[in-house]
Amino acid sequence: MYFTLPQTPEKLTATEQSIIEYIASHRDEFLFMSIGQLSDALTVSEATISRFARHVGCCDFKHLKRVIMEQTVQKGAARKLANTLQAESDDFLTFCLEQQQYNLKKTLELLDRSEFDNAVEAIHTARRVFIYVKNASRAPAQLLEFRLRRIGIDVQKIPSGGSELLEWLAQMGEGDLVILFGFSKVSSEGRVILDYEKQAGYKTLLFTGRAYQDEEQRADINLLVYRGEENEFHSMTAPVAVVDALVLALSAQMGSDAVNRLERVRSLKAQYSSKL
Repeated sequence: MYFTLPQTPEKLTATEQSIIEYIASHRDEFLFMSIGQLSDALTVSEATISRFARHVGCCDFKHLKRVIMEQTVQKGAARKLANTLQAESDDFLTFCLEQQQYNLKKTLELLDRSEFDNAVEAIHTARRVFIYVKNASRAPAQLLEFRLRRIGIDVQKIPSGGSELLEWLAQMGEGDLVILFGFSKVSSEGRVILDYEKQAGYKTLLFTGRAYQDEEQRADINLLVYRGEENEFHSMTAPVAVVDALVLALSAQMGSDAVNRLERVRSLKAQYSSKL
């Protein structure tokens, strides 16, 4: 056995032994299973699993999972997801939607309104807008790129690394704005972008999940969004909501220019949609 239980009975039934052996050999999978899924995998009843949990000193099945999780070495997203699943009921829809409401409320409290206004103005007045993003942050970044392009903003996505990134940096200068997404930390490539700003003269805007950033991870404008506690599963609901708010505020500032751009898009769709 590669884990310890609150109590180890002197005698275990053959079924209980099979439960222990399954958990030991499928520990990561077990942490994400419901009692019903474990029941199906072992072809035993849920009541048998509940009795086993109590027999080894746990209050119930969820308590058993917490005991195993605390002894399981997990890192990164897997650990965060496991922590979240352990803490909640089986009604994941209700939990998830309520958690998103909380994330949005916290973001509203934490995000500096003057920084938000500065972000809108920076996008509005930029000669060109560049977006830099890696990993899961691509979702809100892609939405931002799509929405900005629709209202007529010259927006381009920077390659994620290597010599291509440096080639793009060489083209940037005064009047340009670089938007970065670095919620937990700014990547090494992101730090290069922030550092080169001093020489090139462009401005930077950072979506971050950290209330405090050291100097080399701070941008000219920093938008703080709350995605959950450090050891929890991190949601993109708040970043997406802030992206939508930015675009709406920007559209209001642009006035008829944004409306006319959207109208041209609508007109082109009506004219050519049957030919595409």
